[in-house]
Amino acid sequence: MVLSDVDIRRYLKSGKIKITPELPPEQLGSCSVDFRLGNEFSVFEHSRHAFIDLKERTAIQDLMRTITVPAGDPFILQPHEFALAITEETLELDDDVLGRLEGRSSLGRIGIIVHGTAGLFDPGWIGRATLELSNLGRMPVALYPGMRICSFTFEQLSSPVEVPYRKKVGNKYAGQDRPLASKLASETSK
Repeated sequence: MVLSDVDIRRYLKSGKIKITPELPPEQLGSCSVDFRLGNEFSVFEHSRHAFIDLKERTAIQDLMRTITVPAGDPFILQPHEFALAITEETLELDDDVLGRLEGRSSLGRIGIIVHGTAGLFDPGWIGRATLELSNLGRMPVALYPGMRICSFTFEQLSSPVEVPYRKKVGNKYAGQDRPLASKLASETSK
């Protein structure tokens, strides 16, 4: 069951959902919470690397360059480009609550998507969300750190999970505080 604004406020107050820094009221919707874009981005250095080989043990992060955007400056997402970004807010979920990251309609209508497949945040998640930004449009788009970039909805599970994500052996992304590239290469074999 998706939580309403009433339940989201109750979960925030009780600590079942923790969001830092504290949210301004305009970020709470009727059944979602808007998160803002952080100032750190990772982009593939495609001019230096011909392709990504998932059989190689090379860390995918090593194929990327980090860009930190100063306050007030934009990050320009070119047409048909892909970049990883991070939310400004940190999210922590209780062991019986899951989160779903969704794009914003206003950005989707200009061709900006914020996640391709990684929209589920397991119970016990803690960290800042990595965004998978893509520009499907024909025109470059200026994205500004601090702008509302995505929203989260939350669902109550039937019971607490046995192993929350933050305690799962081998979890790859718990506690992240910067946009992390895929760690898929670490789980493939030659």
